[in-house]
This record gives sequence, C-alpha cells and structure tokens, in this order.
Amino acid sequence: MPPFGVAVVGAGYWGPNLVRNFATSPLWRLRWACDFNTERARAIVRHLDDVRVTADIADVLSDPDVAAVAIATPAATHTELALACVEAGKHVLVEKPLAATAADGVKVVEAAAAAGVVLMCDHTYCYTPSVAKIHELTHGGELGDIQYVDSVRINLGLIQPDVDVFWDLAPHDLSILDFVLPPEAAPLSVAAVGADPVNAGRSCVGFLAMPLLNGGIAHIHVNWLSPTKIRKTVVGGSRKMIVWDDLEPSQRVSVYDKGVDVVDAPEDARTRRLVSYRVGDMIAPALVETEALQNVVTEFADAIRSGRPPRTDGWAGLRVLRMLEAATRSTEAGGQAIALTTEREGSTP
Repeated sequence: MPPFGVAVVGAGYWGPNLVRNFATSPLWRLRWACDFNTERARAIVRHLDDVRVTADIADVLSDPDVAAVAIATPAATHTELALACVEAGKHVLVEKPLAATAADGVKVVEAAAAAGVVLMCDHTYCYTPSVAKIHELTHGGELGDIQYVDSVRINLGLIQPDVDVFWDLAPHDLSILDFVLPPEAAPLSVAAVGADPVNAGRSCVGFLAMPLLNGGIAHIHVNWLSPTKIRKTVVGGSRKMIVWDDLEPSQRVSVYDKGVDVVDAPEDARTRRLVSYRVGDMIAPALVETEALQNVVTEFADAIRSGRPPRTDGWAGLRVLRMLEAATRSTEAGGQAIALTTEREGSTP
C-alpha cells in the first residue's frame, strides 16, 4: 500500500523528533509542518524539500492527501486541535497527555470513535524493547501474580512553569503501569503526597501509592530535586521479579528467579507461618535496541491499515489522565486515597 500522508503540528521540543521519524519511515509521507512560528517549523524540515510549512491548521486539514495528523503542542491545546482533526476525518496521534483534563479526554475519545478514525497516544516508553518485554512477561504469566511495582524517576531537572512534578514526570510511569499490568492487577485508587521545599509554587517532589485489584501495590517516586538521575523500576511477582534500569544500556532488563514463600506451619510449631526465600538464576533477555518513536509511527500506520486499536489508544490516554487527576485531588486532600474506576475501556493487544 502507498504511504499515508501525515502532518506534524507543533515544532517545539517534541515536534522535530516526530518529523525525523515520519520522514524516515516508508509507511509515511510527511507533507506538512505546522506551527504558529513558521520560522521554527521551517527549520525542522529544512532538509525535506517536499514538505510544506504553515501557521494555519486549516491548510493541513483541507489537504485531501493528509490522512493523519501528529499533535505535539502544549497540553492545553490538545483537545481543540484533536477535535478539529477528527471532524476533518483525520487519524490523530497526540503527544502525552491526551488532554488537559479527563473530561476533555472523554470528548476526544468519543469523537474519534464516532468518526471511525484512529486515535493514538504517544506513550513513547510503551514502545521501547524493554517495556515490551516487561509486558510480555507480566501478561504471559511468567512472573506469576504481580505483588508490587516500585518505580523511581528522579533527576535535577527543570522546574516547569505550568505543571507540578506529578504531571511532568509521572505520566511516563503511569502509562507504563497501564500497559504492563494485567487487568486483574489494575490500580484501585491513588494516594499522593507532594512537597515544595524550594518554594517553587508547585510540588517538586512527589510519591504515589496505588493499591492493585489483586492485593498488590504500585509505588512511584518522582523528583525534580535529586542530585543524581535514576530511572529504575522493579516488578515483583509471585514466581519471578524484574528490574528495569533504563540508564543501563548493556543490561536494561534483568529477570530474577527469586521470591518469598510463606506457608502455614503445623499447629504445634513455634510460629503459625514459615517463611522461605527462593534464590535462583538471573537472566538478562537479549533486546534489539530500536528507537521507540520509530515503533510509535509504525504502530500508528499499522493500526490505521488494519482498523484495530493501537497499543496505546485513546482509552489508555484517558486512564492515565484519570490517574493524574486523582493524584492532584489526593495532594489537595492531604494524601487521601482517591478511587479509580476498575473498568478498562478499550483493548490493548
């Protein structure tokens, strides 16, 4: 089949990455770069002679050769732009978060479903070989029951002017959780605590605790004020455990045949329960390093061609938004747990 025509809207931080990956994919033909700053848009496509530049989204939406639009603009503009694209019959890829609020996210998801177009969220980490492998292990049953997830995403980073550390860093971890946790281990609620020790006017350090449907728990630590950069996640299962260190390119994923077994002891024993520790081998799966964003644009095209939901569809984006909003409500309520719906709309292949 011929490549799909695509436009990238937004030439800021993420736009150039989308331009590069669409331009180098045989599944796509990049036709437009759109940004209110046309000089900035022209700069990111200067090496592509056949790509047009505009400051008006109407130029993009009126082009019959544009089948899809990738939106990489500030979150506050996502809803208006996505709805305009859907109304024009274009498939839509939206940079995280899907929208500024869950209510707006619902509007976009329902509009895309009614129009019969593909809506995909650019949850980039879900397209890395490491996270794909973790998904395979958690959904394939090799780990057993998921007992806990412990994730750390900290660095001495830029304090954002418009969002707190939860909305800046936690979407990565929440989208990964949504992708790798099987339905029986879906989060039940969110309890969040944040701190602003430098008087930035918003939380710079934050902790999220989420009980899981199966009795396990997920914990996320995000921090703009750490002297070191850490990107590490531990997934504990009843059979095996995973350590994912995203900053260790030679061994990003390690699978440990380790665990704790607790069994009832005889009535006459000194204790009612016996604890034993299982220590086995560690395996580091061989992962083929590929650029996650190239996998994103490939998935987008495949979903359009096959008519199936993409791996991170609009419902996945909406679930992440609901968790973020619950985190905000929880911090405002002093860490009170905010319940989540356990219904998982949409499907994840």
